[in-house]
Amino acid sequence: EVQLVESGGGLVQPGGSLRLSCTTSGFTFTKYFMTWVRQAPGKGLEWVSHIGGRGTPTVYTDSVKGRFTISRDNVKNTLFLQLDSLKTEDTAMYYCARGVPPFDCTSRSQCSLSDFSYWGQGTQVTVSP
Repeated sequence: EVQLVESGGGLVQPGGSLRLSCTTSGFTFTKYFMTWVRQAPGKGLEWVSHIGGRGTPTVYTDSVKGRFTISRDNVKNTLFLQLDSLKTEDTAMYYCARGVPPFDCTSRSQCSLSDFSYWGQGTQVTVSP
């Protein structure tokens, strides 16, 4: 059974940092691109970043470039997202998902969790003074 379980979210002040983790099981982790997406209150699902099976390439949406870092540990089958210099607009539920996001998701912000074969339950990130 494929499972993806996110953790690491929380409440942080602007300028702060968090490290999100996505622990996976039930599939050969190295064979798959992995993706982070997020959904802010009242907004649609937004692609954040994705990473190749061996750790490259790494791709980011413009709003998080230079602040977020995606990585993976292929021994522990775990995906990470380091969130630095957090802003209030980063407040969202963050999901990890298996696979490459489609063009409409990365380029037109038309994303859906059903674009991916599997996804987790999400972890909440709240950035507030």
